[in-house]
Amino acid sequence: MSLLVVGSVALDDIEAPAGSVRDVLGGAACYSSVAASYFTRVLPVGVAGRDFPPEHLQFLASKGIDVSGIESAPGPTFRWGGRYGSSLNQRDTLFTELGVFERFQPRLSAAQRRCGLVFLANIHPGLQRDVLEQAARPRFTAMDSMNLWIETAREELVATIRKVDCLIVDEGEARLLTGEVNVVRAGESIRALGPRVGIVKRGEHGALLFDDEGVFAAPAFPLSDPADPTGAGDCFAGAFMGSLAGARRIGARALRRAMAFGTVVASFCVERFSLDRFRSLDRSDIDARFAAYRELTRL
Repeated sequence: MSLLVVGSVALDDIEAPAGSVRDVLGGAACYSSVAASYFTRVLPVGVAGRDFPPEHLQFLASKGIDVSGIESAPGPTFRWGGRYGSSLNQRDTLFTELGVFERFQPRLSAAQRRCGLVFLANIHPGLQRDVLEQAARPRFTAMDSMNLWIETAREELVATIRKVDCLIVDEGEARLLTGEVNVVRAGESIRALGPRVGIVKRGEHGALLFDDEGVFAAPAFPLSDPADPTGAGDCFAGAFMGSLAGARRIGARALRRAMAFGTVVASFCVERFSLDRFRSLDRSDIDARFAAYRELTRL
């Protein structure tokens, strides 16, 4: 079952204790698509400027990703710059330049409309809802969001949340969206908005899943030398959705297994800057760490 991913394609400048990089591949659509590509066929939809290096598209294509949905438009590519503190838990945004992404209007091809899974990465909720209306009865849909839309487009955001099966947000976004300080109550309040599944990402503390079976906690995979957490949440979401592609039934068991795969793939992301860790990563590496993760969490 193929996965449609709609989101940003970017060039990033990143500063962290481990070093700094400029003009590296970024964007939620890229991170989540690469993570999902280890599990299923991925069709991303996004836009890049004419300054977007062709080697980045070649890298995505080398992962089996269908890059035909990444439009090339006149103007500069979306650019983002960030700086991390010593713990990597604190990040300062240095700049955000939307470029051609400001005029992004996703239009799906026939193949993209037929995808059985849909992940709507962080874009305006109105655009997310438009994509859902174009899709032809997908089996499972999930979306991400951010503080900006919670604060400036709340009514439209909530209307879109009601139309998806799963909302994936971080801890701060969950609290802001629901008004609940306690993360468990926040997760339960997310489900009350409409989706049958709510996921709250908690960075180095893992993630929580809320569904009909209750609460499931997936701890983060412990790493001794993380380099760059940029895109880890998108990799989590991509691998989570990719894992579901192989499930006969998307119930509690499949969702919990997908949580584990999302956590494992996200752990690889933070080991290098940008998507560099995935240049040499293969599925056997993921499966080996998944086995180690099972042992780590087994009582």
